Amino acid sequence: MRRRVVVTSMGVVSSLGATSEEIGKRLSVGAPRFVFTGEEGLWAAPVEGFDLKAYTGRFKAGRYLNRGAQFAVASAAAAIEASGLSEKQRADTGLFCGSGPNFDVGEEFARIDHGEISEEGLSALWMLRFLPNTAASAISRLTGIHGENHTCGSACAASLTALGEAYRKIRDGYLDTALAGGGDSRINRGGLLAYGMARALHRSEMDPSTEYAPFDASRKGFLPGEGGAFFLFEELEHARRRGAEIHAEVLGFGSSLDGYNMTAPDPSGTWAEKAVRLALDEAFLLPEEVDAVSAHGTATDLNDRMEADLFKRVFTSRQPAILAPKAWLGHLASACGAVELAVMLSALKHGVLPSNPNLTDPLDPSLDVVTGPRSADGVSTLLFENFGFGGQNSALVVRRWQP
Repeated sequence: MRRRVVVTSMGVVSSLGATSEEIGKRLSVGAPRFVFTGEEGLWAAPVEGFDLKAYTGRFKAGRYLNRGAQFAVASAAAAIEASGLSEKQRADTGLFCGSGPNFDVGEEFARIDHGEISEEGLSALWMLRFLPNTAASAISRLTGIHGENHTCGSACAASLTALGEAYRKIRDGYLDTALAGGGDSRINRGGLLAYGMARALHRSEMDPSTEYAPFDASRKGFLPGEGGAFFLFEELEHARRRGAEIHAEVLGFGSSLDGYNMTAPDPSGTWAEKAVRLALDEAFLLPEEVDAVSAHGTATDLNDRMEADLFKRVFTSRQPAILAPKAWLGHLASACGAVELAVMLSALKHGVLPSNPNLTDPLDPSLDVVTGPRSADGVSTLLFENFGFGGQNSALVVRRWQP
């Protein structure tokens, strides 16, 4: 029997804040803020003042975490603390974690001569900072979670994929509770070099905080961000029996592969559209029942054109509000889906829709891209889209909780 799946707690660490209240206030009265990275023409949205110990206390395994994994562990710890789960319930909980590669090679390896890595300064277990499952292992150790688990490495779709896999495991009866999300950071020399050489980054000698705009005709690449978010997904009746607060319901998930290019999306959007339609079908929804879309919206030339065309094909009878959270957060790579869900739930809680404030020359004026203050009244059902390097596509449908 198909079971209903709800969201009962959330933990988030982002450049917009670390609580729903902070994020909602920033979206309501603030403005996007990007910081110069020290690399020529490159800006980013860092999490300033972050300290893992503020979330974990004294935690010896913290030494083995790269910065992205630290965000995953911190947000997972916050979500579990807010969940109210007993020790027994935690032990039976599943764990689904979106994870990306550690590009901070220069920080880890103090000296590399002619391809030979010096052992000088290396910790005995330095490899743990490069293994994709280290964050999940640390989360289990910290929280007492011992259930079914999966580390997802599907590039920029990774954490949305983790959310989708957790949802299906609960829906189909394998688990009653699952902690799902991800964390990432590419704001380091290696990350900036990698994406810079791939010509994916927005470069500017001036602060881009007033010009960076996904879906703008003059877009020129993304600004990197960092952070993490985790959620407790729970079977509805299980949540009701223990008196848990319910924030949202997960309705459907879809994923696909382009099989087109190692970095560029298939310009036809055929397989990205398949992921979206699979998610809608699983949610038993028609496209016109979607109120808003949290777009992938990277501000790269190829993604935004493909995604804009996808919207026009899918939403033929009623245009949803198009939201571009990366206009505020930058691109969080494997963590973007989870953090974008946290931002959207926070925005709905505060009655606002995040705008794309710098959009002045829309790539497609027929789309309802939110560019100024707009109330969230009447917005209930949201579609989340993330598309990763290598043609990894994921879509998730979430509805604001209505008892």
